[in-house]
Amino acid sequence: MKTFETERLFLTPTTTKDAELILELFNSPKWIEFIGDRNLKSSEDAAAYITNKMIPQIERLGFGNYTITRKFDGAKIGCCGLYDREGLEGIDIGFAFLPQYEKKGYGFESVDALKGLAFSEFNLTEINGITSEKNIGSQKLLIKLGLQFQKNIKLTDDTEEVLLYKLAF
Repeated sequence: MKTFETERLFLTPTTTKDAELILELFNSPKWIEFIGDRNLKSSEDAAAYITNKMIPQIERLGFGNYTITRKFDGAKIGCCGLYDREGLEGIDIGFAFLPQYEKKGYGFESVDALKGLAFSEFNLTEINGITSEKNIGSQKLLIKLGLQFQKNIKLTDDTEEVLLYKLAF
C-alpha cells in the first residue's frame, strides 16, 4: 500500500487507525446532507466500515480510500479516493473534508494529485465524478479538475438523482 504526497499533504490508504477521522467525517453536516447517513455511531462502527467496505477494494484493485494528512502538523483533514461504486460504470473520484479544513486549497491539491495517479499509477483511462445537484462546491471542484458534466443518473437503490461528470485520458 503506497502513500503519496503533494506539497502540503500525505495521501495514505485508510486503515482502522483512521476510525476517529471516518467517524467525524461521516457525521459532519455536509456528509449527511450530500452523501447520506452511513449510521456510524462509534469508533467501532467506523473501524468495521473501514474493514468491510474500504480495505477490500484497496486489496482487490490496488486503490481506494485515502486519508489526507497535513504534513506540517499531522492533522487528518479528510479523505479522497478512487471508488468502484455499485451502480456506476467505471471508477468514481471522490473527496470530503472536515469543515474546519475546507476552502484552503486542500481539496484541489489532493484530488488533482489523485487524478494524476489514476492515469499514471493505476492505469485508468477515464474517471467519473458524482455529486448531488445541491453540492455546488463539489461541482466546482470536479469542473476545476477537468471533468465535464455528462448527465443525471440514479445509483442502485437511490431515490435521488446525482450529477455524473467524466474525464477521459
